[in-house]
Amino acid sequence: MMIVPKFGLGTFRLNDQIVIDSVKTALDVGYRAIDTAQIYDNEAQVGQAIQESGIARDQLFLTTKIWVDHLNSEQLIPSLKQSLQKLRTDAVNLTLIHWPAPQKGIDIAAVMQLLLQAKQQGLTEHIGISNFNIAQTKTAIESIGQSHIATNQIELSPYLQNRTLVDFLKAQQIDVTSYMTLAYGKVLHDPVLQDIASEHQASTAQIALAWALQSGYAVIPSSTKREHLISNLKAQEIQLSQQDMQLIAALERNGREVDPAELAPEWD
Repeated sequence: MMIVPKFGLGTFRLNDQIVIDSVKTALDVGYRAIDTAQIYDNEAQVGQAIQESGIARDQLFLTTKIWVDHLNSEQLIPSLKQSLQKLRTDAVNLTLIHWPAPQKGIDIAAVMQLLLQAKQQGLTEHIGISNFNIAQTKTAIESIGQSHIATNQIELSPYLQNRTLVDFLKAQQIDVTSYMTLAYGKVLHDPVLQDIASEHQASTAQIALAWALQSGYAVIPSSTKREHLISNLKAQEIQLSQQDMQLIAALERNGREVDPAELAPEWD
């Protein structure tokens, strides 16, 4: 049973009125999970959009992520409280450590303890990690226990399938959340995905999202267009065959899109 909703809206790189419109439109067409982060600099706009949507807070699953500059005892919980103010809520549903940032000397075990305190204080319903490799995930588990780690949000797409890490997370019963599932749109022009899409009378974006969902991942694609938001949501209705899944498995090329040197771990 997944803690993280299988389908949500990502808000990375969306700001100002664009993110307000995207969130309101997404909520209007049926999305109920929204993913943001302190570094996106759009939490206040996301909060405004949710309030203006008129949808009750208890109907929504809201995720934010603690930025690396706040991963210390002085700033983690105060920064989360600031996020809650911006988001106009008493608590989020999920709070993640955004990056492990080994080059910055982040003490993962200590940070996870702080995050657990935030959960115990009622500031967040669930806690988890993002962009953690296997070794860092093990450190997090040793610090607070696997049962407290709801998800590891990682870059996954047909071009970056990260199976070693995914298999480890599944064995630990930690939900896998896929971001950048369309690889900045690169997979949309893939001939294999185009063939599968035409068989299913679907778009290549829907096929990539259906692949992730069928692999057991939660997805958080972003879009600013109503028709794309609706279309993405319909990926949940597509049932890919075993042959489709095998063809997509063969697209692996370790095509990582997001790998900031000062934040990223040594990938598995």
